[in-house]
Amino acid sequence: MVQAQTTPNQKPDPLPAEKVKEFVGAGHNNLDKVKTLLAEFPTLVYCTWDWGGGDFETGLEGAGHVGNKEIANYLIEKGARTNLFVLTMLGKTQLVKAWLDAYPQYLFARGPHGYTLLHHANRGGEQAKELVDYLQHKGLKETRTTL
Repeated sequence: MVQAQTTPNQKPDPLPAEKVKEFVGAGHNNLDKVKTLLAEFPTLVYCTWDWGGGDFETGLEGAGHVGNKEIANYLIEKGARTNLFVLTMLGKTQLVKAWLDAYPQYLFARGPHGYTLLHHANRGGEQAKELVDYLQHKGLKETRTTL
């Protein structure tokens, strides 16, 4: 593990950009690579990568929009900051409904690459089937929009 030496008021150097990009890419479908990179740089669990034009994504969000529950759950166990899109893919129906009751404007929110909550629910398979129906009933029809 690489650790920078710092004084109490000094921040360490930023993580290497190539490692951030590699980690976010691996978050989609390569659990072994995710584990290897986290062993070297544990704070990658919090990082985001801008794929261009403000299309930011975390490793967890990559797992979310491709429906990779194994990687998503692993990253959550490691402290990754989850969001409504990932919770939707994981089929966390009570949490998603409560969130949308409190903030109904999120129904039409756009995640990484413009993927909607409906896309994430579809990727969640049987666990998220109730959310697919719920989101469509609420009026969400699009699975992807432009950012």
